[in-house]
Amino acid sequence: MKAVILAAGKGTRMGDLTANLPKPMVPVKGKPVLEHILLGLRDEAGIRDFFIVTGWCGHVIRNHFGDGGPWGVKIAYGEQVVQDGTGKAPELAKEWVGQDRFLLTYGDILLQPPTDYKLLVDAFKEDGVISLTIKDPKELAKGGAVVLDQDGFMINLIEKAPADQIPPNSFYNAGIYLLTPAIFKHTAALEKSPRGEYEFTDALKAIVKAGARLRGVTLRHEWADVRDPSVLAKLNERTQSSSGGQGSPSPS
Repeated sequence: MKAVILAAGKGTRMGDLTANLPKPMVPVKGKPVLEHILLGLRDEAGIRDFFIVTGWCGHVIRNHFGDGGPWGVKIAYGEQVVQDGTGKAPELAKEWVGQDRFLLTYGDILLQPPTDYKLLVDAFKEDGVISLTIKDPKELAKGGAVVLDQDGFMINLIEKAPADQIPPNSFYNAGIYLLTPAIFKHTAALEKSPRGEYEFTDALKAIVKAGARLRGVTLRHEWADVRDPSVLAKLNERTQSSSGGQGSPSPS
């Protein structure tokens, strides 16, 4: 198993916090979010080969991690020169992935504790896995609602739909995927969305439409999208107060 981490974004909602560093490098518990991800994947999922897609202030990531030696892993890099969405970014790792299965995650998705990485890897028995969290329909309307069939496989993914238009058996997309190289056929065919970006979720919908079975797996523990200063502050406040056990609500 290999891992591809998308870490190219600046994170404009972080304001001055990301003036000189990528959003995945903001610190939680004294370590960058990206380092928490790498360590979790190494220790819980046994992954040792990483490809990090950099962009904004990518030198910060490369200078921090280097070739991965100090962490006992191997790291390769690719640079997303044009910030045109998440859909095309994984293609930078296409040759590196080769014929191997791989885990794909965004560089600002934090699992605490990281034990659910193993849960996702262990569930990879068909064509892929999509991670989920349980959310109120009003929360689902703010992100991606993954609709599952009666057997637990994805049949649709609806972005930011009104709450009354979200079908039953929908879950919040947690932004961690396990895939085969077949996904690259669909990222190559992507067209820009109405907001002018290539959307990786469109590739997921396309591969499901083509017949792939992506199993939905609900995370058991805490999940956070470290998207803005308020989420970051809650995570660090929780650390300082030694609160926020495995079953505590996500700040997202």
